[in-house]
Amino acid sequence: METNGKDGPGGAGAFARRLLLSVDAKGYGGADTVRQHQFQKAIVQLLELAADAARLDREEWLTQEGGDSLFAVLPEGASEPALVDAFMRSLEASLRAFNIGREPEAWLRLRAAVHFGETSPAANGFAGSAPVEIGRIRDCAALRAALDQLSEAPLAVGLSATVFRDVVQGKAYTTIRENEFREVPVKEKEYRGAAWIWVPGADVRELDLRDAVREDERRAANVVRGIVDVDEIEDAYAAGIRTSRSAGTFEGATKARRVGPGAVVIGVEQTAAGDDE
Repeated sequence: METNGKDGPGGAGAFARRLLLSVDAKGYGGADTVRQHQFQKAIVQLLELAADAARLDREEWLTQEGGDSLFAVLPEGASEPALVDAFMRSLEASLRAFNIGREPEAWLRLRAAVHFGETSPAANGFAGSAPVEIGRIRDCAALRAALDQLSEAPLAVGLSATVFRDVVQGKAYTTIRENEFREVPVKEKEYRGAAWIWVPGADVRELDLRDAVREDERRAANVVRGIVDVDEIEDAYAAGIRTSRSAGTFEGATKARRVGPGAVVIGVEQTAAGDDE
């Protein structure tokens, strides 16, 4: 991996900005062993075909494989428009061809993400903000929901804000029009940002992604902890946490030494919005 220095300040490692690709197969965990072997082989082959079609030298990619997933760092000078356009169109066509004659539950369907940013080799893969961001985009609830709702689509693509702005927005670098993308929020784990999603042959603007956005918010909710330490309570109510929030993780602990008749001591009480109880 060519960089502008072998070691950063403090020994942080090599630094470079590169074009990044990440893909993951839908439903891989529920597939049997034979199908998993087929999917792994197909992913490798179809990515190579798409790279050839887009004139992106696959042999120069640095990759981290995970069975049903792949993270790739492309070499310096790799074409962003080619990865977004020709590569994804070829991959979508190859996926459709692979799925011909298969039952829908045996289809190979992929989520893909593209980003351009800072990364460096690390002891167990790659480090930097960009590998984290592209993983969050690939796994975001909105991109998953798009593939779920468009049941015949074999590919859903998410672009980072950087790539969308530099390659698609107001540009003519690709054959994909700007209005074929849809901006969605990404709130995965510690990451907060946005992505622009595209599904070849479909209008993602017509999808109802409200539940996906709420799911992202639930995933991003903070952990709430409460402690009730009771010394003496008579005919009273003590609560460490009482909430009507339906999102988040709630933890509570209660220490009661003396509790009088009719008293209520609660470490955590949570009622989801809309619940009757």
